[in-house]
Amino acid sequence: MKKYISLLIFVVLLFVILEHTFADRGRKYYEQSGQILWDINTEEKVIALTFDDGPHRKYTREILDLLNRYDAKATFFILGANAEKNPEVVLRMYEEGHELANHTYSHHKKKNVPNLLEEIKQTDDTIFSITGQSTKLFRPVEGNYTDDMIDAVVNEGYKVIMWSWHLDTMDWKSPGVDKITKFVLDGAKEGNVVLFHDGGGNREQTVKALANILPVLQERGFRFVTISEMMEIRSGNNSGDKHVDIDE
Repeated sequence: MKKYISLLIFVVLLFVILEHTFADRGRKYYEQSGQILWDINTEEKVIALTFDDGPHRKYTREILDLLNRYDAKATFFILGANAEKNPEVVLRMYEEGHELANHTYSHHKKKNVPNLLEEIKQTDDTIFSITGQSTKLFRPVEGNYTDDMIDAVVNEGYKVIMWSWHLDTMDWKSPGVDKITKFVLDGAKEGNVVLFHDGGGNREQTVKALANILPVLQERGFRFVTISEMMEIRSGNNSGDKHVDIDE
């Protein structure tokens, strides 16, 4: 009987250890530690527009035209392979004051941590070769991450950036211009981070929806900021208190 009880205790302890080792630490932990940002708590009328999977030779240019029209700054999470094919678009993003961030080189989901770090470095090197500037902002493919991944990426000096969960436009599914527009306008709040895509497929709906969204949010008094600007606002507040094709 004692042997059985000892074995049971060992199994329970082993389960607890394994659960602690492999479990996702969760959003609360990562927000408090400052390793991952989803959005910020602020009364300032600021919102961050983010675009994944580009640059695309056509759609990214059209998005940049719209952003310029409304004096809006955005953050682009770039795929290294697409950046290599469209360096002039990357340079335009940079010269017009937008923020360039890292979204891996190939967008392949199934990669181990060493391969992921290699792709991050490859993309960062590509961005630097075009603009002369590096980035320390990283968004994992499809927002999927593990504790080991976060540990490794943060250890390399990167900040992991997600988005407000209620503002994933799902534009890559082509749900319709009106649906994307309504989704963002109904959900937009101070300190939110919106997820769009400027690459990886046909993004005509994204461009048309953005043309509807920008003037309305501007009329509501929102200021469009980069992720780094949003982090600065948060710091000030704290101190006061899917498969994606590589575009040709």
